[in-house]
Amino acid sequence: MSKATIAAKEKIVDAFAEELKSAKAILVINYLGLTVEEVTNMRKELRDNDVKMKVIKNTYLRRAAVKAGIEGLDDTFVGPTAVIYTDNADDVTEPARIVSKYEDDFDVIEIKGGMLEGKLTSKDEIKELAAIPGREGLLSMLVSCLQDPIRKVAYAVKAVADAKPDDEGSAE
Repeated sequence: MSKATIAAKEKIVDAFAEELKSAKAILVINYLGLTVEEVTNMRKELRDNDVKMKVIKNTYLRRAAVKAGIEGLDDTFVGPTAVIYTDNADDVTEPARIVSKYEDDFDVIEIKGGMLEGKLTSKDEIKELAAIPGREGLLSMLVSCLQDPIRKVAYAVKAVADAKPDDEGSAE
């Protein structure tokens, strides 16, 4: 192999290692069997949610993981592999939610494993993570919980005000 080819491959590995270092959530999946249209739709949905998907040779993945200081995912870098990751710390559950939805819709997708904020995560943990609502959903639930007591107080005050006799009409 020429020095230029080795240098080009090393550049690919280094660039991907830098991306993995900043990733807050990493999922490793087998996507083989999806049509081009299905993969394109999944990539678009991932991109729209600030999540990246990269298909790269397993040998490059292993080397990039070592350079990024990621240990424990080597077992998942077997067969057809795509890495789905995000550096968005606000919503680390989004990759799991999207991939889990596609895994439910298409039998050919298989979640092999992943990492969440530097900790190894199993397929079952990823499925549990996918069940958690996103940041917007959680904020909506919080607002609803906070509004409920205020709404009850407002109804109680209104009921008291409605039950109170009109003082102006009783003076005459």
